[in-house]
Parts: sequence; structure tokens; C-alpha cells
Amino acid sequence: MSARRGGRNAGVASPSPTATTGTRCWRRREATRAGRLACAAPRCPDARQGNRRKRAMRIGFVGLGNMGGPMCRNLVQGVNHEVLVHDLNPEAVRACTTLGAREAGSLDALAEGCEVIFTSLPTPRHVEAVVAEIAPRARPGTVLFDLSTNSPAVVKRLQEALAGRGIAFLDAPVTGGVARALDASIVIMVGGEEALFEQHRAILASFSGTQVHVGPVGSASVAKLVNNMLVLCNMAVAAEGMMIGRMAGIDLGKLVEIIGNGSGDSFGFRGLQARALQGQFAPSFALDLAHKDLALAVELAAEHGVPGLMAPQALALLRMARGLGLGAEDTSAMLKVYERILGQEARL
Repeated sequence: MSARRGGRNAGVASPSPTATTGTRCWRRREATRAGRLACAAPRCPDARQGNRRKRAMRIGFVGLGNMGGPMCRNLVQGVNHEVLVHDLNPEAVRACTTLGAREAGSLDALAEGCEVIFTSLPTPRHVEAVVAEIAPRARPGTVLFDLSTNSPAVVKRLQEALAGRGIAFLDAPVTGGVARALDASIVIMVGGEEALFEQHRAILASFSGTQVHVGPVGSASVAKLVNNMLVLCNMAVAAEGMMIGRMAGIDLGKLVEIIGNGSGDSFGFRGLQARALQGQFAPSFALDLAHKDLALAVELAAEHGVPGLMAPQALALLRMARGLGLGAEDTSAMLKVYERILGQEARL
């Protein structure tokens, strides 16, 4: 699937050259030595404002956390649509309104006023609670994209419930981490009606680098859980490997150099290297959320009869870390389980 990036006018068609024939635009330049003048039609303020009036819509965004916040801010800056936002954290709301978004005030107001709604929330339980508030107020024809990491069973249930009200639901989880959410290069995987995906793809592209239609509702959530299972299992074995190196007495800096340039490298290993091995445990992705995601993946494997040989072991490591009170720290704090058992720290 090809990647498409949104610019400032994502979701808004550029006016055709013929649309401004005869219009006196404020900016002209010399086109030829013969002195003919050409007008840069897309830059004409009158044309742009007319296009905005014809195509503008209201987009709602609920959940402005570590991932939702950057995605929403890029959306605000990347489209010519009005964006209404809602979050329990006033500072997160302010970070979006200073860029041009408008605070909705309540979920009811957001639901009543928006044609497209995005949710980016911590757990399936939070998504269900928000959708339960939105559903009675949203108008038929509203399209809801859930950007959260969710259970395939939950998103299918929500889609069925909302369809009865004339509201379309698509699961649209993202991957790439906070850094890529900030620079709008994350990957969005979407499950639901393909025509709706294509219709709103320019809006999705305003805050992502790659958009992939996976299949029906629920399929994108399956893809996201498999993706997160891989990175979390990779990080777990990387933590174990670093402790082996530490206990064996070799230089961890040289071990990291070898792995980072060798076949053992992975996104999970790089995350461990950048955070835990540096003694940095402020959450980029909280360990509690990693535990939730991996638990959903293990449940999905059991549902489909797939033997759980690797993921359940990584899940047990995360469960031990939570038992040690590390749930609010970065996911890479799973390394501390080994450190506390062995009484040694692994640091660069």
C-alpha cells in the first residue's frame, strides 16, 4: 500500500486553473520576456477561502495523550477543517487550541457538531465508555475512527451497535511510537468499509506517513496486536540478553554496538538501549499499556487455538514488573525485574 502524506490542504481539493480565469489575484509574476502575466491560482486568497467554505467540515478528536496529542496537533495543522477537541487534561487541550483547534466543552457537544470523530484512548473499556456517550448525540452519517489499540471483539461489537444508529465505525490503530506521531510519519491500519477509508484518507494522511486498509472491522486490531506482540517479545528477550552480558562481565557498550549493527537488532532492542540501559524510565509508552496490549494478543491467540509459547512468557515478565510497582514507568523498565532478582544493574 502506498504512503500518502497530507499537507496543509489535506482533504481539500485545489481549485482548477480555469476556476480563477479573469480573477485579479494579489500576487502576479512576470512569466515571459514578452511581458505576459501569470497568476498562481492556488495562492489566491479569494480562491482558497471559497474552497474552504465549500468543503470545510467539523472533525472531533477525543483523547489527547502521548499519542493522541501529537496526532491531533498534526491534524489541526494539516487540514482546512475545524477541529473540536476533548480531553480531561486541560494542558493537553490547550496544546491543541493554541494551534487552532476549538475546545468542545463536552462529549455531547462534540458528538452533536462533528461529521468525523477520532478517539485515541488507553483501553477498550475507555473506548466503550466514550462511544456510549457519543452514540446518542451523533447524527446519522457520522464516521468514527478508533485510533486506540483495542480488542477485535470489542470493535466488532461497537460497529454493530453504531450501525443501528446510522453511524459508521472503523478501527484504525497506529504504530510507530511517540517520535513518529510527532513528525506525522506513523502507520495507520484501518479495518472497515474500504470506500469510507478512501473517502477520508487525505484526513488520515495529515497526521500519518502510511495508511493501510487491512479488511473488515476488527482486522486492523488483529494486525496491531500482532505488531505489538512482536516488539514487546523482542524487548523482553533483549532485557534478558543484556543481563546475561552484565553477569558475564563483558562491556555492555560493545555488546550494544555489536547487536545494533548485527542480526540481533530490533525496534524493541533499540527502545531498551535508548531508555532502560541509560537509566531513563519516564514513560514513552507506559508498561501498564504494554501489559494490556500483550494480554489482548495472548487472548487472541487462545481464541484462535494458536499455541502460546513466547508471548505468555513476555506477559509474565510484564506482570512481574507491575507487581514491583513499575506499571507507570516506561515499558523498558521490564529490565528492572532481572536487576532486582540478580542484584545488579545493566547500564551503559
